[in-house]
Amino acid sequence: MPLLEDLANQTPLELVINVADVLLVWFVIYKLIAIIKGTKAVQLLKGIFVIIIAQFATQWMGLETLQWLIQQVLEWGVLAIIIIFQPELRRALEQIGRGKLFASSTLQEESERNRLIEAMKASVSYMAKRRIGALVSIERETGLSDYIETGIPMNSDLTSELMINIFIPNTPLHDGAVIVQKNRVAAAACYLPLSESPFISKELGTRHRAALGISEVTDAITIVVSEETGAVSLTANGDLHRNLSIEDFEEKLRRLWFGEGEEQQTSAWWQRGGKRSG
Repeated sequence: MPLLEDLANQTPLELVINVADVLLVWFVIYKLIAIIKGTKAVQLLKGIFVIIIAQFATQWMGLETLQWLIQQVLEWGVLAIIIIFQPELRRALEQIGRGKLFASSTLQEESERNRLIEAMKASVSYMAKRRIGALVSIERETGLSDYIETGIPMNSDLTSELMINIFIPNTPLHDGAVIVQKNRVAAAACYLPLSESPFISKELGTRHRAALGISEVTDAITIVVSEETGAVSLTANGDLHRNLSIEDFEEKLRRLWFGEGEEQQTSAWWQRGGKRSG
């Protein structure tokens, strides 16, 4: 085979250089994917792959008109990509300028996870007892950059003291939502989309509708503390869990945020013979 012959004719140094070249290219691609991961650009990237696959399919089936249309889309696609991916490209260039493109992205070891959970638990408990209204959305896979841009940038460590101070009534940041990215408070006073579901109870206010709204369009976890009753609620994947005790809140937050407890639940389910408990 030509490829094997070419490899056999290379000197050890040339082989090492070629292997290093390929590995570096793949590393750069991996880092670029990591930059756009969790943003809407991921969905747009999937759309581009679909168009490319459709181009090959139309060529194979001889659909000339459709092939011509797809070819026009691809020809103008470079300009469209620059426009559509402008926020991601800007962020990538900023990270290169700060020297952070190749920085390690390992995050949230067990101690850090516990710290984040304890900070959320302490702040929510404090606000619930004093009926301080709060709305906190935690980013998971789907990016919340569009909603972060509607608020006041903070980029601060997540601590219970900071969370409590943000939501103290009549302060500049208490209105709107706090958005958490990884282990940091990205922004405060953010606007979230309100749910338009007709099945939401009339007794629920704007905070609960916003929490449900963001859970319907993203996979974010959103925490709500009611200003009227002090009740703690949590939304994720379009579901609303109301009137949680602090213990239940902590358990659900750990499971949804970090996946803790899922293995134990699966093991218990198998031990019961696959039967759901009533």
